[in-house]
Amino acid sequence: MDLLVSEGLIIKRRGSGTFVKDMRDDDAIEIAMKKQFMGFKATHGSKKVTSDIIKFKVIPASAEIAEKLKIERNDFVYYIERVRYLNDEPCVIEYTYMPISTIKGLKEDVLKDSIYEYIENTLNLSIQSAHRVIKADLPTDLEKKYLRIKELIPILEVEQVAFLSNGQIFEYSKSRHRGDKTEIKMIEVR
Repeated sequence: MDLLVSEGLIIKRRGSGTFVKDMRDDDAIEIAMKKQFMGFKATHGSKKVTSDIIKFKVIPASAEIAEKLKIERNDFVYYIERVRYLNDEPCVIEYTYMPISTIKGLKEDVLKDSIYEYIENTLNLSIQSAHRVIKADLPTDLEKKYLRIKELIPILEVEQVAFLSNGQIFEYSKSRHRGDKTEIKMIEVR
């Protein structure tokens, strides 16, 4: 019951009982957006989530990456390539850029777990939102290898720019999901 209260779905009134909250459209949108942007590990909480790090290094931002992150060209960024697994099955390969001036102290042990948990619980930064573009594509040879793709299946690419609550961009990424192991759920409110 406390979880439903914290999610804004029910109301407890002392001496009266517990009631399902009558929601305005804005409330439903806020709940839907909150659930959508919890991160891979939190979104798949009932499954075993693990990660393999392919690359983790600090590089100067190219003109394209600097534009996406709204930083200066050649400012230093983390570049992360990792494969995410659900119950030991590879599902997604992520290509992520984060400015080191914003996401300080990132280490390999964090990459094996949850970067978003580290950002919120260790750095005490508040993740607010993400702008995403989703498209279908075919896997590269590297993706076929790491995602264990033998037959011809599509990849679902999610390109994302993510923001902290202060409006600062903290991530630019492309996540390439196996098309046979991915579904996108959305709530649309009119």
